[in-house]
Amino acid sequence: MTRVSLEINELRIRRPKKRWKIYFVLVVEHPTNAEQMVVTVVPGDPIVVVPSQNNVIDFQGSRPDAEGLFLLSRTLPESRELNVHLYVRHSRISTRKAGDILNDIKDELGTGNFGEIADILGTTAVPWLAIAKSALPLIGKILQKIPDRDMGFVSLFERFSSEFEEEEEIDGEKIGGHINIIYSWYINRE
Repeated sequence: MTRVSLEINELRIRRPKKRWKIYFVLVVEHPTNAEQMVVTVVPGDPIVVVPSQNNVIDFQGSRPDAEGLFLLSRTLPESRELNVHLYVRHSRISTRKAGDILNDIKDELGTGNFGEIADILGTTAVPWLAIAKSALPLIGKILQKIPDRDMGFVSLFERFSSEFEEEEEIDGEKIGGHINIIYSWYINRE
């Protein structure tokens, strides 16, 4: 069985302000139900960025054995494609928690959501919300209603081609809005 994992290695903010409280809204294809997507907020508390960081969050740091910010791990789909959407947000409320944001999304979706799921996509610490695939276009609109700053959106869609058979790790960089994301997809063969 082949599993794929996704991590963020670095986030660069291209704005003059030097203080931020960053969090990510992650939307991924449901691993077992083709009609659903799953949504979560990572991490549980926003990441505080201070002026000495020069608007860069280095999730790997200087340690050689360090890994990035883990987002997900799942069995490689039969199609060898995985659709992942990443929204980067700046919290304007110091005490905002991931659960509050997930509840805001859940409330706005109303009957279009299917409830919370635990222990999915390789994570046990964060809750996920299962939504209908048809509700995917609503996520961006719902996030606009939350009084936090939109820092950018990137699609981390990946088609796992033959290069993954040889490399086992592919690094990429995407630009969206006011941010650059450096990320890695990993292949784990069990």
